[in-house]
Amino acid sequence: MKTSFLVKCALIGAMLPLLAGCVERQVVYRPAPGPAPAVAEEPPAPPPPQTDFVTVAPGPLSLWLWAPGCWEWNGRWVWTRGHWMARPHPGAVWFGPHWDRRGGHRVWVHGGWR
Repeated sequence: MKTSFLVKCALIGAMLPLLAGCVERQVVYRPAPGPAPAVAEEPPAPPPPQTDFVTVAPGPLSLWLWAPGCWEWNGRWVWTRGHWMARPHPGAVWFGPHWDRRGGHRVWVHGGWR
């Protein structure tokens, strides 16, 4: 009796990988998380914006977004030129780099998709 129970368990265990292929799976794609915000003292005001030229979009505007150039804080102000970015999914909204207050500290947020 114990032998037939063990045989049944072994058969079920051997069939599980075969049955796993029959299960329908839903795959959800999410953008990779951006870099963690850097804790920093509030810097002096950034320099005036530089001139930035918008180029021709590499594809339909529903799939591409122009991110304008801006000054970013990296221990000092660094100009990041404007560029086209592929949307991770239709309707995705870009929020640009900015200062935010978290846990009593001002942090530099590099921007990301929502």
